[in-house]
Amino acid sequence: MTGVPASAAGGTGRRPAPGTKLGTAAVNQASLWNIANILTMIRLVLVPGFVMLLLADGGYDPVWRAWAWAAFAVAMITDIFDGHLARTYNLVTDFGKIADPIADKAIMGSALICLSWLGDLPWLVTGVILGRELGITLMRFWVIRYGVIPASRGGKLKTLAQGTAVGMYVLALTGPLATMRFWVMAVAVVLTVITGLDYIRQAVVMRRAGLAAERATK
Repeated sequence: MTGVPASAAGGTGRRPAPGTKLGTAAVNQASLWNIANILTMIRLVLVPGFVMLLLADGGYDPVWRAWAWAAFAVAMITDIFDGHLARTYNLVTDFGKIADPIADKAIMGSALICLSWLGDLPWLVTGVILGRELGITLMRFWVIRYGVIPASRGGKLKTLAQGTAVGMYVLALTGPLATMRFWVMAVAVVLTVITGLDYIRQAVVMRRAGLAAERATK
């Protein structure tokens, strides 16, 4: 053996053994650059592009708003697929656990803030939705030592309602569709509050059970 890797000598060679440093690096690289993480990265990159499209030409040009809606729609679609792919094909990584919720909140938060800044959406709605998301995130950390609060069907329905409502506000709609989007957003806000209260209940129950278990073992 010469000690020269086959790839450096021009041959095909075999893949590095997982136990070696080179093999570990290759495995980590493959686990990071998987399709689920790539979709998450695309969603992160879309955030500044979406904001620029939404605010272009003063924020009221129907054509630019349509392009902004397209970017928002792509972000929402990738949000559906990256989580599904990660769970189905065991592509869950530490990067994905951190980046996925950041990407979700970044695209939704930027859309809500921009729409309120443009005067299309009341700041109260933006405050309720963003306040709920921030509060639930902090609450998850509060009880993480006792367990993880799983996403509920209501939470998924809330996400769908929010995405649909915000998407309708991004578009320059008029007439009956403009009225419809108001009611869709109202449903989204109600689901946001209800699911938020349910998560709080679960967190309190989980923490009480965890504290009781700790006292029982002392």
